[in-house]
Amino acid sequence: MIERPAHSGRRATYVVPAACWLLSVGLLAASVVLNDADPSAARGVPGFGDVAWWAAVAVLTLQAAALGASGAHPRVGLLAVAAGVPALMPLGEAVGVGLLPVLVAAYRAVLARPARRLTPTLVAAGALVAAGVAGSEVGNGAGGLAVVVAGLLQGVAAVGLPFVLASVVAARQDAVDALARTAEAQSRERDALVQVAVERERTAMARELHDIAAHHLSGIAVMTAAIGRQIDVDPDGAKVAVAQVREQSTAMLRDLRNLVVLLRDVDVPVEPGGPVRMETLAGIGDLVARAQEAGLAVSLTSTGPVAQVAASGAVGPLAQLAAYRVVQEALANAARHAPGARCDVRLDAHDEGRVEVVVRNGPPGAGEAPAHHDPGYGLVGMHERAELTGATLRYGPTLDGGWQVTLSVPATVSATVSATVSAAVPPAADRAPTTSEGQDA
Repeated sequence: MIERPAHSGRRATYVVPAACWLLSVGLLAASVVLNDADPSAARGVPGFGDVAWWAAVAVLTLQAAALGASGAHPRVGLLAVAAGVPALMPLGEAVGVGLLPVLVAAYRAVLARPARRLTPTLVAAGALVAAGVAGSEVGNGAGGLAVVVAGLLQGVAAVGLPFVLASVVAARQDAVDALARTAEAQSRERDALVQVAVERERTAMARELHDIAAHHLSGIAVMTAAIGRQIDVDPDGAKVAVAQVREQSTAMLRDLRNLVVLLRDVDVPVEPGGPVRMETLAGIGDLVARAQEAGLAVSLTSTGPVAQVAASGAVGPLAQLAAYRVVQEALANAARHAPGARCDVRLDAHDEGRVEVVVRNGPPGAGEAPAHHDPGYGLVGMHERAELTGATLRYGPTLDGGWQVTLSVPATVSATVSATVSAAVPPAADRAPTTSEGQDA
């Protein structure tokens, strides 16, 4: 709710009644001047030397005092101010000078109280005004139905006009307060969303740091244990192990340097309250399966020991995440720009020093129109991932009107990793590519 300065309310308590008194007394004085100039223009108005004139000034002063003291009790103040109108009946046609404080008091009362609780007070105030106006008319020699009608009209106007105006102002103020509360609620909601995003980033960073540290430090721990045994019996082997420790340390520093940039990826699906998962080469199969479920005609072919290379650590976790994201973006681009086209994803780990990821799609299907999208940053993101992980990215159109993206990820294979991979891979004569076909294959 919008709060107003306290000094503003205190100033209005004195300024408004004083202004009403000055204006009412000024109008009364003008009525005397007008009556002196043209007695028919303001009938029954006493002169400055009459006691009735000074009594009217006293009544106007009491009205102003009641108006100033009505802040805590607006209903009582309205009745007190309205009671002054019958006391001004000796003014004749100038009785209207006492209506200004009534208008202000009624306006304040409507703003301060609910209308249904104020109804008896408004009716009583209107009746007092009507009585005062009718009495002044009778004093001027008028009579009959015209006097009653004039009194009722003045009474209704004295409380009705402030009621309408105050109701409009109150409605506008309620709308402003509602907008302020809505804005405050939206601000709190934004703060909560920001806090959730911060917590999500913290969780992601903790998980990524754990994966990187566990990957490299585990190898360092094994190597340093071997160094302790080799340093006396096999100094040359110990030197090789020291070099490997240095390689692992350098790789970990490089991955940590690149981590902050890669953690800005907002495409990582996170279940509320669940762990943040870092995608790997092994997750590409699930990615292809989800694309097939979504209706994309896509197949996956794995050639060579892809799973073993990924699990052995030959390809770092950040490089595997980059490969996963490149496949994800390439499939998304194919769905957008070549709807109905067949897609082929190929993972090739034949070469010991690299893993090649290829995503190829054909031209759009018959009767399919590419969706119109604003230029995005998919290829830019692919380039950034490739540069951050030391991979090579190539892309471009194919002869049949399709598109192909190729990512070559470097693999650092130590002697231990090479032995593990060799043991897991059958001879070339017995080896065949592993294929996961879609429903349209």
